[in-house]
Amino acid sequence: MTWRPAAAREALHARADLLARTRGFFAARAVLEVETPALSRAAATDPRIESLRTHVAGEGGRARFLHTSPEFPMKRLLAAYRGDIYQICKVFRDGEAGRWHNPEFTLLEWYRTGFDHHRLMSEVAELLAELLMAYRPLGTPERLSYREAVRKHAGIDPFTDPVDRIAERIHEAGVIPPDGLGDDHSASLDLLISTCVAPHLGQGRVSFVYDFPPAQAALARIRPEQPPVAERFEAFLDGVELANGFHELTDAQVQRARFVADLASRERAGSSAAPLDERFLAALAAGLPDCAGVALGFDRLVMLATSARHIDEVLSFAFETA
Repeated sequence: MTWRPAAAREALHARADLLARTRGFFAARAVLEVETPALSRAAATDPRIESLRTHVAGEGGRARFLHTSPEFPMKRLLAAYRGDIYQICKVFRDGEAGRWHNPEFTLLEWYRTGFDHHRLMSEVAELLAELLMAYRPLGTPERLSYREAVRKHAGIDPFTDPVDRIAERIHEAGVIPPDGLGDDHSASLDLLISTCVAPHLGQGRVSFVYDFPPAQAALARIRPEQPPVAERFEAFLDGVELANGFHELTDAQVQRARFVADLASRERAGSSAAPLDERFLAALAAGLPDCAGVALGFDRLVMLATSARHIDEVLSFAFETA
């Protein structure tokens, strides 16, 4: 049994410095720091994310869930007060452990009223340049549409190529797909991105990939063109996904329909049911201002700043010794 910290003292100094720089960045832009509850009666409906559950004495055995993101209560604040906000907090996801993942991790999330996803990408680039200037040089940011990125680095058109062509390309790359992938077009694209596209992104600069297929919209609005696209982006550095952002969906009925579709996917996959966040949906119905939001993995940022090879190197204590 070990009692010693996982991170070196230098990594703790780097984390503290990056946290201070982050707060300074948002203070200079008059973005308000907020705190929201980590426990909720609702759980994540995303089929790829599992919430950690607990029980609170006096609740009659009713489950509470540790949040996987502060997104829903932050949007409730936006609906009530309509001002720019950010939060740095611990979040929790079951079953996520590895070089870049820890079941408990730190997330930086912020929302900007009146922004679309393109304007928010610019702010993400400004933040990363300011935070990392003391640690590593960054070149001019790169922007590629999802279609451009997949065509350029995998030779696949994600909007028109069938799932068997995507599977063939994954096989050509020497990747063995997980059991159950089957003919799931969206999941196959996710695997293609992570294995054939992401390693080429963010080399010496931040790469933004934007305008995703509608099936991967999550909480982003969909722009009706040919083909339709979800106004979502991801930011990559050194081939690592660092941030995920949206021009936020504000239609409560559409959002409820997406949640219901998520629950059906979870049931087909044999995953646990997830209670819907009715308070969040009520906030959407009351009126969420036009806004864009983004979540950035802060532990990954510290890793990329310090050239750490494993997330344990930037955590005070690894999950196994917490």
